[in-house]
Amino acid sequence: MNWPKIAEKLAVSIPCSAWHPAVLAWLASPENDRARLGVALSGGADSVALLLLLWAHFPARRTRLLALHFDHRLRGRASTADARFCARLCRALDVELATDRWMRNDNEPASEARARGARIQFFDTTLRRRRIQVLCTGHHRDDVAETLFMRLARGAGAAGLAAPRPVHAQAAHNRVHLRPLLTLDKALIAESLRVAGGRWREDASNTSEKHLRNRVRARLIPTWRETAAEPGRDALAGLALSRDLLEEDDIALETWAEQATRIDARGTLAIKPLRRLPRAVLRRVLHRWLASTPIQTDLNRRGFNALLDLVTAGRTGARHSLGSGHFAKLGRTRLLCENAEAASPSLAKSTKSSSARTPPP
Repeated sequence: MNWPKIAEKLAVSIPCSAWHPAVLAWLASPENDRARLGVALSGGADSVALLLLLWAHFPARRTRLLALHFDHRLRGRASTADARFCARLCRALDVELATDRWMRNDNEPASEARARGARIQFFDTTLRRRRIQVLCTGHHRDDVAETLFMRLARGAGAAGLAAPRPVHAQAAHNRVHLRPLLTLDKALIAESLRVAGGRWREDASNTSEKHLRNRVRARLIPTWRETAAEPGRDALAGLALSRDLLEEDDIALETWAEQATRIDARGTLAIKPLRRLPRAVLRRVLHRWLASTPIQTDLNRRGFNALLDLVTAGRTGARHSLGSGHFAKLGRTRLLCENAEAASPSLAKSTKSSSARTPPP
């Protein structure tokens, strides 16, 4: 196949102007002009289209592209054929390809979560070794809808419902994830690739309703599109717009929380800036404070809300178990994390038993 020609045809049907504007702004920034781009390449229509579009729209970046393919070894010969397909595509485009296979113990169950974890570990290790700080993925508008419905079922807030984000800075990994195709439907991407003469690999496991995302994709999304759309409106486009607005709200709340968070060298949190804060902002401040402590808390949602209520009520001297042998103590001016064993053996025993009774999140 003449993949360079296919890429040029695809770029005509899906111009840069159809990409998410946040991604275009990031790519156009002078400070990001020389950044190398990792591209997750499964062999499916969305990832193939993404690699072709990056290659066609940004000729100057072609030598700085690195495709990454991970063989989960879950579909036998089909998985091997996926890897070969990706290798042929990258050779045709003269794009470097990094690959790996999941060397799992065949006696261990191959769950979707474990497979995803192995793939993420491969991405992390490879990008860090190559000193690449950007990973591009082919998430599209259908993924936005699927993720939103799944997280609504779990009771997520604005931060969770704003996923997947077009530009997602991951401070823990010193990396940025770019998702240029969030404005496009999966069907449009696949049809555009087909018309351009391209091929892709179909993952048969995507049709199985064993996993929640597949059930949402097969049952809920078609019903939503059929019943929720008003004349002249696209129901998926409405969900994508809601995601954008939720991200704006989350950024505003996080900015407010950052301004209100005052943590000193001892790790204590100033109480005065928290007075009269909206609960949504205070919730974020407490998450920031807990993340700054050296302990690994095991608070579930109910436990965290109890801590939130304690701070809101302003009961000076009150304590709340954080698990792991620690508790939060509300002083007159500071919220601090104390070791229960050092403070009181009886309190430490109470903290441990309370933590043991608390169900996991």
